[in-house]
Amino acid sequence: MEKIRVERQIGKSVLAFETGWLAKQASGAVWAQYGDTVVLVAVATGTPRFGLDFFPLTCDYRERTSAAGKFPGGFLKRESRPSNKEILTARLMDRPIRPLFPKGFKDEVQIQATVHSSDKQNDADVLAMNGAAAALSVSTLPFLGPIASVRLGRVDDEWVVFPTNEDLEASELDLIVSGSKDAVAMIEGFAREMPEDLMLEAIQAAHAAIREIIELQEELIEKVNPEKTEFIPPEDDGLLERLRAGYFAELKTAVQIVGKQDRAEATSALKERAKAEIIPDPDAEDAVTENRFSTVWHDLEEEVIRKCILEGTRPDGRGSKELRNIECHVDVLPRTHGSAVFQRGETQSLISVTLGTGRDEQRVDGLQDEYSKKFMLDYNFPSFSVGEVRPIRGPGRREIGHGALAERSVNPIMPNPDDFPYTVRVVSDILESNGSSSMASVCGATLGLMAAGVPITNPVAGISVGMVQEEDGNFTLLTDILGTEDHFGDMDFKIAGTQRGITGIQLDLKITGVSEEVIKATLAQSREARIEILRKMLSAIPEPRNEPSPLAPRLLSTKIDPDKIGMLIGPGGEGIRRRPEDNRSRVEVDAEGRDSTA
Repeated sequence: MEKIRVERQIGKSVLAFETGWLAKQASGAVWAQYGDTVVLVAVATGTPRFGLDFFPLTCDYRERTSAAGKFPGGFLKRESRPSNKEILTARLMDRPIRPLFPKGFKDEVQIQATVHSSDKQNDADVLAMNGAAAALSVSTLPFLGPIASVRLGRVDDEWVVFPTNEDLEASELDLIVSGSKDAVAMIEGFAREMPEDLMLEAIQAAHAAIREIIELQEELIEKVNPEKTEFIPPEDDGLLERLRAGYFAELKTAVQIVGKQDRAEATSALKERAKAEIIPDPDAEDAVTENRFSTVWHDLEEEVIRKCILEGTRPDGRGSKELRNIECHVDVLPRTHGSAVFQRGETQSLISVTLGTGRDEQRVDGLQDEYSKKFMLDYNFPSFSVGEVRPIRGPGRREIGHGALAERSVNPIMPNPDDFPYTVRVVSDILESNGSSSMASVCGATLGLMAAGVPITNPVAGISVGMVQEEDGNFTLLTDILGTEDHFGDMDFKIAGTQRGITGIQLDLKITGVSEEVIKATLAQSREARIEILRKMLSAIPEPRNEPSPLAPRLLSTKIDPDKIGMLIGPGGEGIRRRPEDNRSRVEVDAEGRDSTA
């Protein structure tokens, strides 16, 4: 196969896709380039694994440090486990393409994106997303694309398509949108309290750029003319109709029981009875397998719950815009620098806040220049929070993703380091979960920060809005979705912000896309809920404490002439080292002459 290349000017640089000359044994491979940043994306597939009740798609994104002319940090001079950035990018790749495979398709699919060149200005994450979509489109797989992704910034009141890292430093928005020509499929973005109408305008501007990228992909597909493997879904064995006829009414009653545990017990008991009646003899030659029964029962449960919602009845009996009961508590832990509990229905987040010095900053290395973070938010999701048993093996992709969403949603309201020089770490431990624990972490973090005496500029809250959509396009939006509504619904749209505007936004879909009408309605409905949540939160603690906890270190900051830094440090650092021995203090000074004593 000969090399095939298509390219087009989009934003400030040329976006190009090449295929046909690298990774030729993969099902599909695309060399994606923007500026001098290059990502190779390869798609491979295997035979279906018997008994799977899910689509085994794996997305992986890795950055070779050689791409930026660097050596890996640490003792071993080679890349090892993925960084948080790599994990978050792999999740971004997965979310828009997963719904674009035929229902019932269970072949194992692996997508590997590797950054081989980086100009340190054009981030490779969105490039990898586009490369994955293009590779799937030219592969043999039955992919229902094309789909494209774009990053959008806003600098000097102008939209910037594919902003550089330099642009993003001045931008009030960092927005990633994926979509088809007709609909939006995924959103992830962070802003400095951007009003809803302006955020909608940003999504529209991003979608216009998406259409250009799709035209480029279509040009590539036309030139390659791939031979697609036809997917033929298995024949209907009639089991769904048998279950529908015998158990629909009872299941409809069971799924409307208030209380997650009671509801789960009732539906589980009915499922076991139905299984015993449908499979009286598991060893019989024509017996339905347990795996098949469970899969079809899941389909029936989805059908029942969606029908109830469209008829106006949610599983816990709430109205479509109604929030669950909210409780807010601060100062629940005696020895932390700040603490809080935020509970919304059966979702509960325990927050602890720690204040530290410059030495506690998180150093972050990668393809870009090394930098440090003064604010961190970590999210933990133990198995007991959903009544399950799982081995404890450190944070998974979901925990890292939820923590990053909460951290970036809260970060815009953190104080300027010149005014508040502390390093701040927030930990959210989810003790109960039944819907949108990441947004509970945002709300709890705000409470904990105010309790710790961190002078945040504005309180921030978050909420998730779900949706059930009919075939004719009519839809029902659901404020504060339950885990069941998330699982069986079509959308999970998380929006965090202050009373002034949005700080964090994330859209995940189980369908191929949503219209502008859905997005506009969701932004409005989420704002109503956010203002109500903020009122509840501020009744627990109306403003940040005047000063940090007595348990926190005390920081005194001043500025000296940079030319006199050497005099402060003294020969061999003697000037700084002597002070801790004298009065148990510690002196830190940066290159700009900021002198902090702890």
